[in-house]
Amino acid sequence: MDARNTTQQEHTLSRETIGLALGTLGVIIFGGTLPATRVALTTFSPWFVTNGRAAVASLAAALLLLILRKRLPKGDAPALFLAGLLLVFGFPIFSSIAMQTVPASHGGVVLGVLPLVTSIFAALIGGERPSVFFWVCGIAGAVLVVTFAMRDNGMSLSTGDLFLFLAALSASLGYVVSGKLSRHMPGWEVICWSLILTAPISIPGAILSWHPEFASASGAATFSFLYLSFGSMFLGFFAWNVGLGMGGIARVSQVQLLQSFVTLAISAFLLKEHVSGETVLFALAVIAIVALGRRARVAR
Repeated sequence: MDARNTTQQEHTLSRETIGLALGTLGVIIFGGTLPATRVALTTFSPWFVTNGRAAVASLAAALLLLILRKRLPKGDAPALFLAGLLLVFGFPIFSSIAMQTVPASHGGVVLGVLPLVTSIFAALIGGERPSVFFWVCGIAGAVLVVTFAMRDNGMSLSTGDLFLFLAALSASLGYVVSGKLSRHMPGWEVICWSLILTAPISIPGAILSWHPEFASASGAATFSFLYLSFGSMFLGFFAWNVGLGMGGIARVSQVQLLQSFVTLAISAFLLKEHVSGETVLFALAVIAIVALGRRARVAR
C-alpha cells in the first residue's frame, strides 16, 4: 500500500514538475510581450496590433490543424470561444492601451497580480482548493505589486495601471478556462481552436484597422509585431496551456510572477528603459514570494 502511494506521489510530482517547466517556458515567451508591444506601437495602432496579431496567428493555427487533420471538438466550442475572447482580444487590447502611457518595465511588475487573480478564478470555477498559506503568499505578492505601482506614480494609480489590471483580469480568467480545457485535450489545440473561432472577428478587424502608412513600418516594429503574432499569441500558449493542464492552474500560474523579472530585463536591454534599484528589489521580493507559494499545498 505504501509502495503504491509512493509511486502515485512520484507520478504526481513528475507531472507537476513538467507542468512547471512548461509554464516557465511560456512565461519567458510572454515576458517579451509588453516590450514588443511598445515597439510595435511606434508604428501600428493598438487596434491593429490586437486584431492583426490574432489574424496572423489564426492563419498559422488553421494551417497546423489542417495538416494534422484535426476536427473541432464541438462540445468545447463555447469554452474555446470564451478563451479566445479573453486571451486573443481582452488582454492584448487592454495591455496595448496601457503601453501607450506607461513603460514596459512598470507594466511588467504591475502584471505580477496575474498569479493571484488566476488562483482566485481557479478556486471559483476550476475546482482547485489552494491552502491558506498559498493564499497568504498570493495576497502578499499582490500587495507588493500594487504598492510598487502606486510608488512609481506618486502614490496614485494611473490610467495605464487601470488598463493593466483589466488586462490581468482578462488574462487570468482566460488562463483558467484554457487550463481546464487542457486537462482533456492537447494544450496546443486549445489556443489553435480559440484563434480559429475568433478569426471571424480578428481578420475583419485587422483589415478595418489597417492604414497605408503601416506598410512603411521600421524593421523593429515589424519584428515586434511578428513576435506578438507567433510568440505571444501562438507558441507561448503551446507551453503555457500544457503546463496549466499538467501541473495545476493555481500552482503553475504562480511562476508567472517571474514574468515581471523577464520583462524588466528585456525592457532594460532592448528598450533602454531605466530600471531603478527599487524596481529590481520589488521584483526580487515578488520572486521570493512565488518560491514560498511553490511549497504550499493545492488540492485538485
